[in-house]
Amino acid sequence: MAGKTVTRADLSEAVYQQVGLSRTESAALVETVLSEICTCLASGETVKLSSFGSFVVRGKGRRVGRNPKTGVEVAIEPRQVMVFKPSNVLKARINGVNGVVEQDDD
Repeated sequence: MAGKTVTRADLSEAVYQQVGLSRTESAALVETVLSEICTCLASGETVKLSSFGSFVVRGKGRRVGRNPKTGVEVAIEPRQVMVFKPSNVLKARINGVNGVVEQDDD
């Protein structure tokens, strides 16, 4: 079930094929979009892409972990992690539902 990995070059080629920009312009466009997303995330902002999902930076506090090999406790320092939360539209598409979002009738 493992699929092909999509690279920056693949994204640039898709822009080139579908939008009609030159290959150089397509690559620059993809780089600009990815750079802007990275810049926003690095500054702690949430990046929300409609019908795709949200990238959120969350803080994890200091905690005590354990080395699984030795059992020795070690302190894990606070850090920032990035979380991706897919939209309901993307979830439905991944699960093969064509734009149908079920709702409860409660």
